[in-house]
Amino acid sequence: MNPSYNITVTFTASKTLILPASARHETNHDITEVIFGTAASSCFVEFQELNGAIKISKDLMDDLLLPLGKTQLILHQNTVYLGPLIGIFTAGFTGSILRPIGNRSLFFAKYLTAQKSAGLFAYVFGAHHIDWETGIVNGFTFDDDGWRQFKIPLPNVVYDRLPNREIEEHHALKMVKRRLRTEYGIPWFNPGFFDKWTIHQLLLPHAETALYLPETKLAPSKEEIEVMLHRHNSVYLKPRNGSLGLGVFQLIYSPDEQTYYCRYRSDQEDNILRKYRSLDQFFMYSFGSRKMDDYLLQERIKLIRIDQQQIDFRVHTNKDSQGRFHVTAIAAKMAGKGCVTTHVDNGGMIKTLEELFEQEDERNQAFHSLTLAALVLSEKIDQSIEGFIGEIGFDLGIDACKNVWLFEANSKPGRSIFSHPALKEEDLHSRKLSLQYALYLTKIAIEEPEALYE
Repeated sequence: MNPSYNITVTFTASKTLILPASARHETNHDITEVIFGTAASSCFVEFQELNGAIKISKDLMDDLLLPLGKTQLILHQNTVYLGPLIGIFTAGFTGSILRPIGNRSLFFAKYLTAQKSAGLFAYVFGAHHIDWETGIVNGFTFDDDGWRQFKIPLPNVVYDRLPNREIEEHHALKMVKRRLRTEYGIPWFNPGFFDKWTIHQLLLPHAETALYLPETKLAPSKEEIEVMLHRHNSVYLKPRNGSLGLGVFQLIYSPDEQTYYCRYRSDQEDNILRKYRSLDQFFMYSFGSRKMDDYLLQERIKLIRIDQQQIDFRVHTNKDSQGRFHVTAIAAKMAGKGCVTTHVDNGGMIKTLEELFEQEDERNQAFHSLTLAALVLSEKIDQSIEGFIGEIGFDLGIDACKNVWLFEANSKPGRSIFSHPALKEEDLHSRKLSLQYALYLTKIAIEEPEALYE
């Protein structure tokens, strides 16, 4: 990680930037320009023995809309880049300065707090905050005094945190993404929600990732459901583009009774178990008007259980400032009684590996097998999906034979596991890595921009 420097204001010569003497060797050119985000200005540069700081004249600071804080330095040819400046793009702004992004305000405040320790600048913005004529954004930041809105240049990199697929498809938001990428050359990472079937299809041909995949079919016929049910006794019907466990049905076939059972969550958020004489009854009374074309059929894996409740695992991976994946957090999710899924919103509980496995060797085996799976899957998805991926959240399971299974990969993972008090460090670390990956993309965009789109 590059060193970061405190920004101090000097009221001496105009358009002056004073850099640490240690930075002089980073370029063979005379520096004549300074850039912050997309704001640029000519400047006079001096090198002095400074103790962890840079000095900048007030007029230059105003030209760049540069706030006080910490900055890193990237010297390339005759230019010094301050920042980097990261824009976190989202929607759902409320107009309230106390909670500008509604109930997600705390979520974003934590990212903006993480920027300090990472030595970067970050802000949150939406499509309507951009002044395209000036290239200035009326963005939001968060500090000890709470939320604040301020004028800031367009960023070096955009971190996409749009909340759902429906909003992502909005024409105005697509236009913003297109203009920032094509007109300004700004890299944009985690640009879209993953499609479950697409992920399954790209992992299936590769031996190193196919072994993690349950048997899965898209848009199954009733006959295919019957066949898989009789083979496995229990299957799931999952929306292809669902999230939070909504719209998921667990079908169970009892050969002894020649009866079908179904577990699902109702629109009233109740967990329901129903009994049917046939699959036709299930489709008539529970599946309703949903389109089978939008559903996946997946075998039910018999997962390890604690206190009779099934367990799966959320594993977060993040890229660092070198563009390499790391596992940043692992937590177990225990299903609530009678629940189809382990989601916290559906009565699930979060447990650490230490809480789940009393035996150290058992705990270590789970940790290593989940870590290996998450890293192999991350690399293969990253190689196969267009665009820049900085983080992935995996829902993985372990069966009684210690095999690991992939149930879902999320490009904009929720962070419910970090509500566990023992995962505070992992929470901060994963947020910092998202910002550090933005530093990596910034450097690529400056030093070899053609590599971004190879």
